[in-house]
Amino acid sequence: MPPRRRRQSETVRTMVTLYGIKNCDTMKKAWSWLDAHKIPYAFHDYRVSGIDKPRLEAWCKELGWEKVLNKGSTTFRELPEADKQGLDAKKAIALMLAQPTMIKRPVLDLGDRRILAFKPDVYEAAFAKR
Repeated sequence: MPPRRRRQSETVRTMVTLYGIKNCDTMKKAWSWLDAHKIPYAFHDYRVSGIDKPRLEAWCKELGWEKVLNKGSTTFRELPEADKQGLDAKKAIALMLAQPTMIKRPVLDLGDRRILAFKPDVYEAAFAKR
């Protein structure tokens, strides 16, 4: 028997990807929320796998490099002043590629859009639409 075809009205739930690092408290909150809501996800650890330039550039275009670059991160604060001066998209992307811990976390990739940081109400609204 051939496989059953899906009707157009049936939605296909795609797996989401959560980007960040393991030892981040905000990441732990996002994991807990996703687990509690039984939402399957893949985890991409910047420390293990890094981040590719095209993806980071797309995030910066979609979300704004000023938001993607976490100026409050220890890594950013410890940069020499010269590296912090004259920031623009190109320089910020180069810094984040060199040290992905400067990327605001988590980044939740829903396939059609990304959510930066963790706010339960934002996650709730995003998954209510899926």
